[in-house]
Amino acid sequence: MRYLLMICTDENAIGALGPEEGAAMLAEYTAFGEEMGRRGVLLGGERLRPTADATTVRVRDGDVLVADGPFAETKEQVGGYYMVDAQDLDEAIEIASKIPGARHGTIEVRPIWER
Repeated sequence: MRYLLMICTDENAIGALGPEEGAAMLAEYTAFGEEMGRRGVLLGGERLRPTADATTVRVRDGDVLVADGPFAETKEQVGGYYMVDAQDLDEAIEIASKIPGARHGTIEVRPIWER
């Protein structure tokens, strides 16, 4: 079953990392991607641009409303994601627990609606 693992962190805290901390975190994400690739569960994933670059689109009464930024004000923002193919929710949770961002943020595990 496919799962979307959304990496939710405080983007201000991530932006405040020094060069050495940032390089160490990048190395951890690279190692995670390589491990999940070897396991054959990684279907894809990307880092997202910050919420300052986001655009929110809503349609109300036929009108398209466009606004800068995210829809909701929250402490944590979705900063990236992985798509995985796991046997079940337990394996998806085990995979999510290995994402480096889980140590300082939240990983939301969401099953994909299969048709």
